[in-house]
Amino acid sequence: MGISTTEHAVVIAGGGPTGLMLAGELALAGVDVVIVERRPNRELVGSRAGGLHSRTIEVLDQRGIADRFLSEGQVAQVASFASVRLDISDFPTRHNYGLGLWQKHIERILADWVGELAVPIHYGSEVTGFTQYDTGVDIRLADGKSLRAQYLVGCDGGRSLIRKAAGIEFPGWDPTVSNLIAEVEMTEEPELGIRHDALGLHSLGRLEYEVRDGKVIFKDEGPVGVMVTEPQVGASSEPTLRDLSEALIAVYGTDYGAHNPIWISRFTDTTRQAASYRSGRVLLAGDAAHVHAPDGGQGLNTGVQDAVNLGWKLAQVVKGTSPESLLDSYHAERHPVAARVLRNTMASVALRRPDERAKALRDTVAELLHMDEPRRQYAAVMSGLDIHYDLGAGNPLLGRRMPDLDLITTEGPLRVFSLLHSARPVLLNLGEPGSLDIAPWADRVQLVDAQYVGPWELPAIGTVAAPSAVLIRPDGHVAWVGELTQLGLTDALTTWFGAPMMA
Repeated sequence: MGISTTEHAVVIAGGGPTGLMLAGELALAGVDVVIVERRPNRELVGSRAGGLHSRTIEVLDQRGIADRFLSEGQVAQVASFASVRLDISDFPTRHNYGLGLWQKHIERILADWVGELAVPIHYGSEVTGFTQYDTGVDIRLADGKSLRAQYLVGCDGGRSLIRKAAGIEFPGWDPTVSNLIAEVEMTEEPELGIRHDALGLHSLGRLEYEVRDGKVIFKDEGPVGVMVTEPQVGASSEPTLRDLSEALIAVYGTDYGAHNPIWISRFTDTTRQAASYRSGRVLLAGDAAHVHAPDGGQGLNTGVQDAVNLGWKLAQVVKGTSPESLLDSYHAERHPVAARVLRNTMASVALRRPDERAKALRDTVAELLHMDEPRRQYAAVMSGLDIHYDLGAGNPLLGRRMPDLDLITTEGPLRVFSLLHSARPVLLNLGEPGSLDIAPWADRVQLVDAQYVGPWELPAIGTVAAPSAVLIRPDGHVAWVGELTQLGLTDALTTWFGAPMMA
């Protein structure tokens, strides 16, 4: 597809899950956005990420599209830490589970949604550089064409050209372990399952599987998915079938006649995070902002949630509703979230080292995680349900995800998440109907009078006192809590949704 219009409000470099989610968020806000993706089409080589955590499913539910993913994936308990499965089936969320679904399917479903929102995706289009001005960004493409945007967002992966060209530092830690991952055909029947040995962790499994009674059951035929730890770290070249064969022989004593690879790639525990998520009119999200070991399956989920935090803020700045300083809250809120992901993946890699001391530590951590309180805390961390943005002191709900309550309204029963489908903020009045007046923000914020009967329960913190009102941001996080008073409401509305409209 050729690029005709050369000016856009926002250009997103990278059409993976983060870029697609961000495009959808901006389109819902009526912002002119375009994606440029260097892949020739939306086909994705390899399996990459394998699913969605609870909070990501909630985020998709907030936009009314969770069922599209749930209808194709396998619901299962996927949260884990230090090789201990963390059951969240007793958590207060409609989605007290994870979803097994390969990234290629996640991307396809997101791309279909973005297509419905009429966002152009230009495949085979690679950004080679850009120049920033006070008023915009000129973006150079590999084919010699150029684009102009008010903002450029790099969702272009761990080797992000956007990050490098913006001069944003990417500090962190070099790899200590290297793994090959592949899909190949095998002439001999492989030893399916997970193996721990002196080299590390390895796994062989059929790509086609189903979950029965909480257990993964592999099909009997077809290509084999391979994950094998390499004897040493260091190779930065593209891996070959020979590399894979040698790594399999080192572990299993045979390569099972591996041939006809569909794809082979290498991943390590390289751990790095962008020093800043923004440089002027250039922003970073997803792997461009943070890379880490795949332990716990947190990368794709963190990226999608980056996009949902950034989208509405960037839309308001583009439209002139909010000052550019609102974008500073993106780094302030999301950098600590990814920093904690980096920390827990580094801990997880250390715990799965093959030596006896690491095993002793792993066993000790496993004992702790079988206790209820540590399980709850870590399960909330790994599933993303405990994310708390620091919006100052006050009510424990402040900065946390709004629970998806079943509300009673004059229009009938309503779920909180259904109010967020259009990605517009909501002031939910649970006190005296008509007692809140937000006329100066009526063009931006939905005011909903409702009742809710029952306890307010949140993962990680438990039961909280029912407030009289809550201001919910488009990302589903609570920006203000009313406790029989409107104190601070005007400030919260102005901070997050712009200055009041004068009568």
